[in-house]
Amino acid sequence: MLDRKVRYVGDAVALVAAETEETARDALRFIDVEYEVLPAVLDMEEALKPGAPQLYDEFPGNVVTPGVPFFGPKSLKDIIMGDVEKGFREADVITEGTFGYENIPNPLPPEQPGVIALWEEPDQATLWVSNQASYMDKISLFHATNRTVQVRTIGGPCGGSYGSKFMSWQIQSYAILLSRATGKPVKMVMSKEEHLATFTLRPSSRITAKVGMKRDGTLTAVAGTWLVDTGYYSMTTQSQVAVGCGELQIMARCPNWDLRNTIVCTNRNASGIVRGFGGQELKCAIIPLISLAMEKAGVDPFEFLKKNFVKPGEGYFWRDGLWYTYRGVDYTKAMEEGAARFGWKEKWKGWLTPSSTDGVKRRGIGVGVHGDADIGEDSSEAYVRLHPDGSGLLFSCVTEHGTGQRTNLLKMVAEVLQLPFDQVSITPADSLINPYEFGTAGSRGTYAIGSAVIAAAEDAKRKLFEILAPKLQAHPEDLDTVDGFVFLKDDPGKRIPWKAMGVDRTCTGVGRFSPDNTLTNCMMTFVEVEVDTDTGKVTLMRVVNATDAGKIIDPPGLEGQLNGCLGSAGIDTAIFEETVLDRVTGHMLNANMIDYKWRSFLELPPIDNVVMETPFDSHRFHAIGVGEVATSAGPSAVLMAVSNAIGMWVHEYPITPDRVLRVLGKVKPGRRKSGAA
Repeated sequence: MLDRKVRYVGDAVALVAAETEETARDALRFIDVEYEVLPAVLDMEEALKPGAPQLYDEFPGNVVTPGVPFFGPKSLKDIIMGDVEKGFREADVITEGTFGYENIPNPLPPEQPGVIALWEEPDQATLWVSNQASYMDKISLFHATNRTVQVRTIGGPCGGSYGSKFMSWQIQSYAILLSRATGKPVKMVMSKEEHLATFTLRPSSRITAKVGMKRDGTLTAVAGTWLVDTGYYSMTTQSQVAVGCGELQIMARCPNWDLRNTIVCTNRNASGIVRGFGGQELKCAIIPLISLAMEKAGVDPFEFLKKNFVKPGEGYFWRDGLWYTYRGVDYTKAMEEGAARFGWKEKWKGWLTPSSTDGVKRRGIGVGVHGDADIGEDSSEAYVRLHPDGSGLLFSCVTEHGTGQRTNLLKMVAEVLQLPFDQVSITPADSLINPYEFGTAGSRGTYAIGSAVIAAAEDAKRKLFEILAPKLQAHPEDLDTVDGFVFLKDDPGKRIPWKAMGVDRTCTGVGRFSPDNTLTNCMMTFVEVEVDTDTGKVTLMRVVNATDAGKIIDPPGLEGQLNGCLGSAGIDTAIFEETVLDRVTGHMLNANMIDYKWRSFLELPPIDNVVMETPFDSHRFHAIGVGEVATSAGPSAVLMAVSNAIGMWVHEYPITPDRVLRVLGKVKPGRRKSGAA
């Protein structure tokens, strides 16, 4: 049932189930494996060379087939439009080079991937999962079993995900097979070491490109190649490429593009979803190149990013390869408010110039931006059932993974029905009883899922009015409801309780959201760093995040999401978070919580969040989600800030002390080209 070819360190060669964990561990010692050692390839460019070891017969040259059938026949693979040669002729400055975001830090959810599986004859399986999108586990596993097994998933609370546990189909597949073999329920949970060393990580990006720019900060052309290391398989990398190409256009307005992509297989961990899906990988690699052009043209980076972020009426090709015209708010006001709060104009001294100097310690500032149309991607469905006792029940397959989204959806239902909050509840995330739900990914919970929930609540209310209108001798449109009573709008004193519809009936509304790619969120992040030029240590001194969320549904939750910009593979991927891969043996060298460097609570810098509330044309609450993008704008901003602090360009993530000292010429380049994967 397992492939006989091992493609990375950690690939499964045998599965063991026992009545106790101790017995299972003992059994492992009785398994003998005879290996034929095959050559490995752990670098993208090496994997593309003729004669390189081939991971799959299906992917000659280790190149993965691009495109995502789920996105449609025009699924975005590259950004190609306009005339780049004309654009370069129009440019005042041109820069080119190779830049990467090749470090693959683990977002480190506190809870490892785990599952309980129960095989039920003849071809059914029930799984209790702890994932971000339990309904998608049902669909993924159905296809992973060649569409032969009907899967029911029950989602419990997920101890953090940060995108990485959107799906855990690998361990879930193993548990299903073991349950079928034993005839008993099987529980599988990765150890923390297994989680760090063998689970999916962010794809690695390497850009080789050329950028043309006018002296007023107008981009005229972008051309080059984008290599993506997907590791030993690609469950979502093609999707990340499509979304990343769309997000780059949202951030960088340019009429002429020729940016082509190649997805490469190597013998490292598989890639998967991590917060900042696609766009963080691409933008963290290309913004340093654009920064060189900004320096050459004498352009203030804040003014450049503000100028080039998509404005209402402008457009972009999104993941499906179709053109969309942006119809949201202008984020300029939020950006300017963030810059004022940070003190950008006072601190900015020019490119490669520190904002202040104190002996060997120098400070520098940087800014980054990120936005995506994920907030309206994919479909959601919901039901709302009204009961005679004046209560409401929301049917939605949304799992709790730390964001409080289930509570926020109940707030929307209570608001539409004008019920006390304790009179509404939500079903467990059970795929058997709930309608389709893509999941809370890409900040889509507030707009996409929220729209389906609102529509279901409004439909239920409309049906309730149709039932009770004859009893009040009125038309349905003449009625309203509050606290479990229906009343005449023109005569509120004339009212009846919901139970007037009969104690032997309920009333159910249905809601559905279809994809809408015409709205995008935005996060601009300002950072100030201090660099000790004697030791090379980089200290993050201050962070200011600026965004516009429309109507804020959950103020404390939003604050928590924005404060999460540091970890979960965010800003600190530019400072010390690093998964170190031995490029000879393929082993992860720091798959533990001591050698993997992580910021403690005592080291948190001041974080200031500027959140505007301009009404969006989204749904009745005029809100959009912004949580997922909080991590994405920061890494390139830190790279910029460190470069400005020391007066020399730093172009490698993370900016560890040895790398700073190497740039300063205080240590000789070692044999370690890049220990990060």
